[in-house]
Amino acid sequence: MYDEEQQPEHGPLAGFTVGVTAARRAEELGALLQRRGATVLHAPALRIVPLADDSELLAATKEIIDRVPDVVVATTAIGFRGWVEAADGWGLGEQLVGRLRGARLLARGPKVKGAIRAAGLTEEWSPSSESLAEVLDRLLEEGVDGSRVAVQLHGEPLPGFVESLREAGAEVLPVPVYRWMPPEDTGPLDRLLDTAVGRGLDALTFTSAPAAASLLSRAEERGLLGELLAALAHDVLPACVGPVTALPLQAHGVDTVQPERFRLGPLVQLLCQELPARARALPVAGHRVEIRGHAVLIDGELRPVPPAGMSLLRALARRPGWVVPRADLLKALPGAGRDEHAVETAMARLRTALGAPKLIQTVVKRGYRLALDPAADTKYADT
Repeated sequence: MYDEEQQPEHGPLAGFTVGVTAARRAEELGALLQRRGATVLHAPALRIVPLADDSELLAATKEIIDRVPDVVVATTAIGFRGWVEAADGWGLGEQLVGRLRGARLLARGPKVKGAIRAAGLTEEWSPSSESLAEVLDRLLEEGVDGSRVAVQLHGEPLPGFVESLREAGAEVLPVPVYRWMPPEDTGPLDRLLDTAVGRGLDALTFTSAPAAASLLSRAEERGLLGELLAALAHDVLPACVGPVTALPLQAHGVDTVQPERFRLGPLVQLLCQELPARARALPVAGHRVEIRGHAVLIDGELRPVPPAGMSLLRALARRPGWVVPRADLLKALPGAGRDEHAVETAMARLRTALGAPKLIQTVVKRGYRLALDPAADTKYADT
């Protein structure tokens, strides 16, 4: 019999496929996932365009040098560093840093604090939540009427943030350091979309709101938005690094999971908890069978299974112990046509992949069934 206390030798994400949409730090996230056993499909949903030659950034920099703002809000480390580097390139670096020294500097989180201090500056305050909403609440509570507030944008406009400050009487100067743009080659992103819609992913990760918005926009362009939203609602787990990243998805009614700490490590740890918890585990023919995305754990041993075999296994697992007719299994096979012989071929390959032929029983002239252990018959009778 199977041993429920048996410790698996594989990683917690073995057998699962995770999509990565990040442009920055994608390699780091992918490595964290792969070290825990996941198969990673990466497609950047956007690209970062630096604005070192951009007239808007140059104009904003000169305006700050000419007239020091009361408050400067730094939203991202890469953006703040890029701003100072661009100013250096224009020969305005020292002047900019000198003017910023005379303003109240608010940092959205610890990474931004690090970038501020690396420039020889000191922040006045930073929220523990790393949330711009908390920054906004503090500014509004203190009162900004008549104040001049410079806001370093992080790749996209911040209409709610900027508008709230303006409604409270502040003069707001946006500082656009870089922009998010769609990827030049949409091929990888389209393949990621197709895989998500086809339920070939178990989870899809997002580390920025623009990446989530870009993926949704591309899906809409291809007429796949409805199918993508359906997949994210039921079969593909959308995991976001934090609440700001989740906003574009939530605007489409998609519920997401987020770690308590908005970092890549906690995001991966969250997937290590969520995905195995979502996997179907059944007692079958004296074994513990756990059905994952593209593999099956049998008594803790990972057995990779071809896509057609996984389709059959999931169809059998929907009603464990019950006979599933060949005609129904044929419908579950992608692109199988009308020949029921395809079911027999795929079933033979599935049994070989599982390495335990008694898990699936042939019921003559009727179909196939998972050999659910007798003690579990009652528990799963109505599933």
